[in-house]
Amino acid sequence: MPSELSPTARALRTLEILQARPGTTAGQLAEKLGVTERAARRYVGILREAGIQVESARGPHGGYRLRRGTRLPPIVFTQAEALGLVMAVLDGQPAATEADDPVGAALGKVIQALPENAGRQAAALREHASAAPDRRSAHPDPATTSALVAAVAARRRVLITYRSETGKTWDAEVDPWAVVVRHGRWYLLCHSHRANAVRTYRVDRVRAVGPTTHEFEPPDDLDPVAALEENLGTGWEFPTRVVFDAPPAEVAPWIPPPMGRLRPWGDGCLLVGSTSNPAMYAQEWLAAVPFPFHVQGGDELRAAVAEVATRFTAALAPQERLSRPAAPAG
Repeated sequence: MPSELSPTARALRTLEILQARPGTTAGQLAEKLGVTERAARRYVGILREAGIQVESARGPHGGYRLRRGTRLPPIVFTQAEALGLVMAVLDGQPAATEADDPVGAALGKVIQALPENAGRQAAALREHASAAPDRRSAHPDPATTSALVAAVAARRRVLITYRSETGKTWDAEVDPWAVVVRHGRWYLLCHSHRANAVRTYRVDRVRAVGPTTHEFEPPDDLDPVAALEENLGTGWEFPTRVVFDAPPAEVAPWIPPPMGRLRPWGDGCLLVGSTSNPAMYAQEWLAAVPFPFHVQGGDELRAAVAEVATRFTAALAPQERLSRPAAPAG
């Protein structure tokens, strides 16, 4: 920390550290504050004099922690923290520049509560910054997200109603293992009792969440992000099977996890997966891979690729072969 900080500023920093890391020792606190252990204990004493209840314990699991139920002073942001918060909100929710947007209204309340200097800079950033919406991003309903997160925390099975990209709707009882945010999209990682398998669902496509009385235990070694990556391309209604004329190491950077899993196949590699939208799979994903490929299956993906090929072939047809509007009479 800067050496010119006042004792008050260091005491407030001490409070922040204890809020974030209960059980911080005097040595750890001194290191973070850039002072001696004796000075660190002095800043803890300042907090106690101000009426903030800081408990201490000895031993390997000891350290300082705030007593449960302690009433804390208002949160104070630094200018860098305030600007970083506004930038993160605008990046994820471009409409937050508008006061009538729910997230924008919440952001406005936060800015109004900031100290003058930090608040002025944050307000200027929000007023003058413009954010272009990402056409691929999707914002789930906050109430739906909250219900799923609560079920994850309580380890309680839920009944969800899901609508796929193609418009198909179904109900499924699931054990919600985790809610994962990946590249601007929110996913539910779960065990589906309908499919008796691991499934990943887009939270913005979950239409309803209903409670059940059943509890569950997630896998002991669960890594939510890794499990999501592994299962994004499985379990959809249309199977996909594509052979690439290039080794896996060269093809892999072009294959997002939802496309499926790559494995060696002769001198090239084989991509096996599934999709609910063969047209999107062909037009947006396969068309972007810069290697020769052959679609072995399924029938829906082959038809979608054939349609894309027909469109591109027509785009190279001689001008006179294209249909033209009829010439006006007279």
